[in-house]
Amino acid sequence: MSRLLIKNGHVVDPANAIDARMDVLVADGKIAAVGTKLEKSDAQTLDAAGLYVFPGFVDLHVHLREPGREDEETILTGTQAAAAGGFTSICSMPNTTPVIDRATGINYLRSATQRDGLVNVFPAAAVTIGQEGKEITEFGDLVRRGAVAFTDDGHCVMDAEIMRRALEYTAMFHVPIMDHCEDANLKHDGQINEGRVSMLLGLKGIPSMSETVVVARDIALAEYTGGHAHVQHVSARRSVELIREGKHRGIHVTAEVTPHHLALNEEACLGFDTNAKVAPPLRSEDDRQALIEGLLDGTIDVVATDHAPHTDIEKDMVFTEAPFGMIGLETAFALCHGELAAKGRMDLALLVAKLTAEPARVIRINKGTLSVGADADITIVDLGCEKRISRETLLSKSYNTPFLGRTLRGFPVYTIVGGKLIYSKGQILEAARP
Repeated sequence: MSRLLIKNGHVVDPANAIDARMDVLVADGKIAAVGTKLEKSDAQTLDAAGLYVFPGFVDLHVHLREPGREDEETILTGTQAAAAGGFTSICSMPNTTPVIDRATGINYLRSATQRDGLVNVFPAAAVTIGQEGKEITEFGDLVRRGAVAFTDDGHCVMDAEIMRRALEYTAMFHVPIMDHCEDANLKHDGQINEGRVSMLLGLKGIPSMSETVVVARDIALAEYTGGHAHVQHVSARRSVELIREGKHRGIHVTAEVTPHHLALNEEACLGFDTNAKVAPPLRSEDDRQALIEGLLDGTIDVVATDHAPHTDIEKDMVFTEAPFGMIGLETAFALCHGELAAKGRMDLALLVAKLTAEPARVIRINKGTLSVGADADITIVDLGCEKRISRETLLSKSYNTPFLGRTLRGFPVYTIVGGKLIYSKGQILEAARP
């Protein structure tokens, strides 16, 4: 493989406490050196002057929809969107058709990713067979096949005994149970956050306690079993408080928050925009501020997109019939940087850690670092790059985002996976295409 020398960029690598102007040398798909004034006569040079060089972003929560809903997204289009967003490693959710709940599903994903994927795809498998909440899957076999986590995402693991057994078994393999903490009985047929906006719109609300009661249960079960409970897409202040208390008590609990929960509150639904209909729902401004506080103090470990593509036909239904979810891979960094780092609320290095080293730590993969010898997965960002979000600029197969028409700032301009430049200034490079 050819050598690549990234010159003059501002390198931010939280895993190695690097935050300075440096060069990065890539050789044979690995990081060969990080330092000042590196030279290599036989290397292709990429001038990153004025740009920031980060480890490749890692996303713990991506719906690729394949197999079964290729009309919404595919491994090809989903990994193209990931590359455009600077994500070089993603964890795919198992709520496909059929559900990824056995070895054949993992084998299919790995084969399809080798054929069509542009970035690293780490599969999560289902906690229960068919995600029906009745019988746990074969955790050991699925881990051996490559599963890095287990989740019934899209559904909460409602049965506490099932969750207990799942945490006990997965503790032996040191992988997390990622739970969609949303009590189905309390949520019922709710549409948006229960509060002022739901009353104004006449829509049935989803109370924040539908999340917090399950968060409390999962933390208690993690303490009892010694397992690793990971709370997906945290949305409520009380959930953050419970996770903080659990961490202080030494319980193995981690958590993620989405860019849209950091950037928006329930008022985004005031115009009945179905693209703002997500699960869990966008909450109050007080909840949003608590999420930011939790991210800042380490209560929330990870920023994860919950990239959830849906077709125009699905999202063009009336609000009560439209599905929950929005896409997020391509806008994630710009949203988080604009809401947090650009406003001085969070150091850039901390934000990068929440997108790199921290998610890699949760699922125990050797990613999210520019350490010498590590895979050369690199994201190069122009903090001044402005882009109007439109169907023409998005690489995802679906366009369900409330940010259509908005201009955001701070985007990846180069994405490198395994030492290979796959994305450059808005385009997937032809050499990178399957």
